[in-house]
Amino acid sequence: MEPVTLTTGRLLMRTVGPGDSDAVYEAAQDPDIQRWTTIPSPYLREHAHSFTHELVPDGWRSGTMFTWGLFLPRDGDLAGMIGLTMRSMSSVEIGYWGTKRHRGRGHVTEAVLAASRWAFSDLRVDRVEWRTEVGNGPSRAVAERAGFTVEGTLRSALIQRGVRRDCWVGSLLPSDLGLPSAAPYLPAGRPPS
Repeated sequence: MEPVTLTTGRLLMRTVGPGDSDAVYEAAQDPDIQRWTTIPSPYLREHAHSFTHELVPDGWRSGTMFTWGLFLPRDGDLAGMIGLTMRSMSSVEIGYWGTKRHRGRGHVTEAVLAASRWAFSDLRVDRVEWRTEVGNGPSRAVAERAGFTVEGTLRSALIQRGVRRDCWVGSLLPSDLGLPSAAPYLPAGRPPS
């Protein structure tokens, strides 16, 4: 698949490429990003190079991972990163981070909604799943503001730097955004019609 560019009221969401390596490297020096995400730590320039030159374009090409940089149109500043990873033909997992300079302004929530709408309409998935290590309150706040239902805690479900950790899991469904599902959905406790 060719990379897709999305726009929101305040963001230009585009794939990152070789020209973005320095911005990605600088943003990823933030200890909070290294603490709560699965990026390498310490994060070296070679990691940013591999991410922007190989990992991101390969994900789009293979249709397995769709990654966008969140850019502010007025000055081109990188405000965050968001990615959707295919988990099955009908679901994707979403991951995201915001740059320290631009946190707390709702950019990531705005991008989560845009990427989720795109996944529902263009990929025709019926579930966007969010996971984060228990304790990552800012990630959970973004998910909840975007309308995700937090479904619980999965024990030992994440591996972070070789250590198994518990995680929160949540989901967003097309109906949560007023969109149709690709397949019928029968919630628990409802009789089939």
